[in-house]
Parts: sequence; structure tokens; C-alpha cells
Amino acid sequence: MTYHVQFPGLGLEFTLDRVAFTVFGMPIYWYGILIATGLALAIVFAFSHARRFGIDSDRMVDVQCAAAIVDWHTGELVAVIGGRAFYVATAPFEYASFAEMLDIRLGGVAIYGAVIAAFLSGYFACRWRKVPILPMFDLAGMGFLLGQGIGRWGNFVNQEAFGTNTTLPWGMYSEGTCNYLSSVQETLAAQGVAVDPSLPVHPTFLYESIWCLLGFFLLWAYMKRRKFHGELILMYVMWYGAERFFVEGLRTDSLMVGSFRISQVIAAVSVIAALCIWLALRKKYKDKPLTVTYTALVKEDGRQVPYEFSWLSGETPPTDAEMKAEIERRRAARAAEETAQAEEKAPETEESGGASGVREQREAEADTQAAPEEEQAAPVQEAAADAAEKDGSDAEPKE
Repeated sequence: MTYHVQFPGLGLEFTLDRVAFTVFGMPIYWYGILIATGLALAIVFAFSHARRFGIDSDRMVDVQCAAAIVDWHTGELVAVIGGRAFYVATAPFEYASFAEMLDIRLGGVAIYGAVIAAFLSGYFACRWRKVPILPMFDLAGMGFLLGQGIGRWGNFVNQEAFGTNTTLPWGMYSEGTCNYLSSVQETLAAQGVAVDPSLPVHPTFLYESIWCLLGFFLLWAYMKRRKFHGELILMYVMWYGAERFFVEGLRTDSLMVGSFRISQVIAAVSVIAALCIWLALRKKYKDKPLTVTYTALVKEDGRQVPYEFSWLSGETPPTDAEMKAEIERRRAARAAEETAQAEEKAPETEESGGASGVREQREAEADTQAAPEEEQAAPVQEAAADAAEKDGSDAEPKE
């Protein structure tokens, strides 16, 4: 399906084909390609900055690889499942079949469901691979901003997630916007929102894309000055939630509960909660520099030996070569200490061994002297016994 998209105020026109290419007759949509591109860039960013947050990149690789096998070990696959489940559960219409519920190629992934599912699964993944949770969430928040900033262009290709009518120069119009507004015009009127399908609309996908990319670069610039682990994820929640609260009020496809827009309620609550936590922790860590600790596991004698390295968040972390040299230095120092301890124990062993040898020699000499004395005493004792017998016979009574 193709759309002829116009920006009348800017004099721009585009023809968009939702299908990028086909593989063995199966269409591959731009929507999926853009989401995957955003996800891939977020992962690359996280890997390239993992050590700055005290995270071992190899463990991050393990977590990412596990996503393809056991989805609860990481956030990416679960994010899609959670986002789709959230959308299906709150959609204002019924799906014709279960297969239609699973088909995300036509769109329909709620961002809040994806974010919530990703963070829950990420929490268990971090515990599983012993990755520090709050630093990992800080990286994830920045990755979400990057991924969302790029992924939102999938809504542009699908001509969805747009807003109400506008007279601004960047107002957008296509047969897709016209057909959708015509189908929901009465529903929106019942909610107090009047729309004209023939007029341009707010390109809300563009607002969110610009806001998320701007937030990503701002957090990137602030990254070295963070005061505590978890600060960046709180900033992400505040930054994205504030934008979503206002942009959601412009949209015509909001998921509703009664008269409330679900995304607006979640955004408001999350911004207030994150702001309160951030203010409290900023006060707590006001004059305390943030120390980043990285643990390198080195295999020695068949076991994993941990070596910890620490630095301030604004400093450059040690390179692999520097860490290797430091580990060798610590090994040498440990070996020298063990050798010194062994040498200190050696004289004590020799002294105790010498004393026992002297005692044994003296006991042997005493035994040698005692033997001749016993031999000399034996004849004397025999002579005394003979004399006693003779005296006894002479002293017999006379008849």
C-alpha cells in the first residue's frame, strides 16, 4: 500500500510505499525495519558505553543473545510482546482472530507496554547475569530515547499516530489521514473533538521523534556529571513523560479508559513520581561524587577471580591494556606477599625442629648411661641372694 503525503504549508510531497521489499513473496515493511534500526543503534550505544557505567560488555552480550532463545532474559523481544499486549488489551475495537492480534506488521504496539515489559524483563536479566541494575537502567533509558526517536518514523510510513487538524506550516495530509479521520469522526465528536478529514493534521510522530532525539543528546552531554546511579533513567521518565502528556492530547487514536487517555494518565503519574524521587536523591548525593566500580573476572587455577577497578564518573575508565597491566601488577604483588609470608614461617619451623632433635639426643644418651649401671648391679644382687641363702641354712634350729 502506498500513500501520497503532502505538507501543503511547506510545499512538500512524498509517495510512501509501506513495503520496503519482499523475501520469497513475504513483504518486509518499513515499520519493522525502522524499529529494528532504532533497537540496533540503542544496543550499539549501550555496548560502546558499558564500561563507563561499570558494566561488563560480555555479560551484556550474553543477555542480548539470550533474548533470541529465552525471551524473559532480556527486554527486546519482550518489549514487542508487552507493547502489543498492551495495545490489544486497550484497543477500542475487537480483533477478528487471534492471528490478527499477533500481526504487528500493520502497526499497533503501545510504547508504554513495551517500556514496562522491557524494564521488568531487564531487571531479571541483570540479576541472572549479575549486571548492576541501576547503571544498566541508565543506559537503557538513553537507548530508549534513541530507539524511539528513530522508530517513530515507522508511524510516518504507516500514516498513523497523527493528531487533530492544524493550520501550522508543517501540517500533514494524505489519503491515510483522511480515511482514518472519516472512520472515527463520530467517535471523536462524542469525546468533544471536532475534526475535518480534508484538512492537514499535526504530525505528532515528528514531535515525538525530535523530542526523543533531543533528549538523547542532552542526557549524553550530562552523562559524565550524573550524581548517582539511576539518575539518567529518572530523567528519561521525566523527559519522555512530559512530552507524551502534551502530545497525547493532540492525537486522535488514543487508547481510552472511560473519558481518560491511558497514556496521559501514565505519563502524568510517572513524571510526578520520578521528579519526587530525583529531587530526594539529588539532595542526598549533593556533595558526594559518583564512583563507578567495574569488576573484571579473570580465570585462575580453574576459578573466576574478581579484580575491581574504580573511578569517578567524570573520568575516563581504564582501557583493556591498562586493566591487564594492573591485574598483572596485583598478581605479582600478591605472589611476593605470599612468598614473604612463607619465608617468615620457615625459621619458626626450623627452630621447633632443632629443639625436638636436642631432646631426642639427650634421651638417647640417658638410655645409654642407664644400661651399664643395670648390668653392673645384676651380679651384686645375685651375690647378695646367695649369701642370704647360706645364712639361712646355718641358722636352722638344733635338735
